[in-house]
Amino acid sequence: MTAFLARRLGYYAVLLVVAVCLSYLLASTALDPRAYFEGRRPPPPPDAVAAHLRSLGLDDSAPLASRLWHWVTRALHGDLGRTIDDTPVGAELGRRLGVSLRLLLAGTVLGTVGGILVGAWTAVRQYRLPDRVATLVSFLLLSTPTFLLAVLLKIGAIKLNSLLGTDLVQFTGEKDPDLHAGLLGTLRDRGVHLLLPTLSIGLVTAASYSRYQRNTMLDVLGADYLRTARAKGLSRRRALWRHGLRTALIPMATYFSYGFLALFTGATFTEIIFGWHGMGEWLVESITKNDVNSVVAVSGFAAVTVLASGFLADVLHAALDPRVRA
Repeated sequence: MTAFLARRLGYYAVLLVVAVCLSYLLASTALDPRAYFEGRRPPPPPDAVAAHLRSLGLDDSAPLASRLWHWVTRALHGDLGRTIDDTPVGAELGRRLGVSLRLLLAGTVLGTVGGILVGAWTAVRQYRLPDRVATLVSFLLLSTPTFLLAVLLKIGAIKLNSLLGTDLVQFTGEKDPDLHAGLLGTLRDRGVHLLLPTLSIGLVTAASYSRYQRNTMLDVLGADYLRTARAKGLSRRRALWRHGLRTALIPMATYFSYGFLALFTGATFTEIIFGWHGMGEWLVESITKNDVNSVVAVSGFAAVTVLASGFLADVLHAALDPRVRA
């Protein structure tokens, strides 16, 4: 198992390098940093713009390959360059990293665990009322875009707060900037602000996972090894938990690695709607400003998270399937 995971880790490291280099090439080709300064009134002198872009390593008169090499050599020393507004990209990345990771981790746990449990539970109760209700709710959530669901949750929070006459549910920002409380007060404040963004991501993710988990669980309910386990004296619940669910989870491990990118995309819209200053908001702002270095930094973060989810899926696959360990 160790050799298998080591090979996969090396494979993902190569993919990360390729993804970051391609991100830089595409961003440098598609974005025009000069347009950011030309849109100002009055526009700065062309010589000043050219000197500023050269200092950022974004001089379009230089060959693209040399610009890429210059960026890679600096990145290897921990320098991700500077934004188009001449602030360190690394500092901005560090400030926004925790914001997005908090939202992504909460949405991942809620969506994955909730979807798997609902899918397995409805598969055992196929065509009964719980199964039909869960199917209806899942398809409604899947047909609702993440940004629309976020807006609906925000409207619902406003109505609820108006009805109760209090700010019970917070729907703007990741924290209260004026709050001065102890550890418990701070954690409560972060949790209240995290509730709606997590639901907007986790509900759609859970709906998707529940459908896949239901289908994979149905495939194993009539398997011979389950009947053998029952014949050996195991109860139906114990046989399903120890043998059926574990086998049904194997395809879900692979689906997890591919579904994480959709989770990251949903988090981008969610951050903007709920006023979270994370990586998704930064990506939109960077594209609007034609900020190449910032776009590459966000793309690198996305590549790391997606590949990390792929490696975690490989670990889960090896843990669930003894053939992989062998």
